[in-house]
Amino acid sequence: MLLEATGLGKSYGALKVVDDVSIAVDAGDALGIIGPNGAGKSTLFNLIAGSVRPNRGTIRLAGRDITALSAAARCRAGIGRSFQIPRPWVGLTVYENLLVAAEFGAGEAAAMAGSDCLAILDRLGLGHLADVPAGRLRLLERKRLELARGLATRPRVLLLDEIAGGLTDLECESLIEAIRGIRKEGVAIIWIEHVVHALFAVVDRLAVISFGAKIAEGDPQEVFASRQVQEIYLGVPA
Repeated sequence: MLLEATGLGKSYGALKVVDDVSIAVDAGDALGIIGPNGAGKSTLFNLIAGSVRPNRGTIRLAGRDITALSAAARCRAGIGRSFQIPRPWVGLTVYENLLVAAEFGAGEAAAMAGSDCLAILDRLGLGHLADVPAGRLRLLERKRLELARGLATRPRVLLLDEIAGGLTDLECESLIEAIRGIRKEGVAIIWIEHVVHALFAVVDRLAVISFGAKIAEGDPQEVFASRQVQEIYLGVPA
C-alpha cells in the first residue's frame, strides 16, 4: 500500500477533532471523503500532510513511517496537497509560484524545475498566464494554480481539499478531466469535496467522516445512499 494512515487521532483538550481514523490508498487509487462542515476532514489532511501532529496513530508512505516527519519532509517524500482556500503567493507570477513549489517542495534544481513547471502550466491551461501575477487570477485559475503547485512537488499522493467549490458545471468538467489525467499517471488521489457529482466522476471509493470519526467507506453510490449517511447530510431521519 502506498499510503497508510492508521488510528489517527487529534484532540484539543476534551474535543476530539479526529477520532481513530484509518485510510489507505495505493498508486492510482482515488478515495473521496465527504462529511458535514466541521467534521474533521481538513484536520485529517493536515495530519497526513504534517502541518498538524497527531496525538496518536501512525502514517506510512510506501512502508516508511513518516509520522514524525515535518510537513516539508513529507512533501519531499511525495505528499502534495491543495488548500480549500487558494493560497498563491500573490506577488509572484504564476510561473514563479510553481518554481518555488518545485525547488523547495520537490527539491529540484532550478534548470530542471523550470522546464517541468512550464509543462505543468501548459497541461492545466495556464501557460498563457505564466507571467501574470497570481493575485490577478480568477477563481478557476486560482484553483488550477493550486493543482499545478501540488503537481510541481512531484507527488505520489495528492490531497485535494474542496478544489471544485465555487466553480460552474463547465469549469468542474474541465477540472475533473485534469484530475483523471493525474490519476492515470499512477498518482494516488484523496479528495475532500462537497460537490458530490464532481467527486463521483473520479473516485472509486468513498469515506464519510462525522464528528471526527469515519463512519463508512466503500462503493461511492452505495455509501452515499445509506440511511446513516443520508441522516448525517439531511440532519433528520432519512
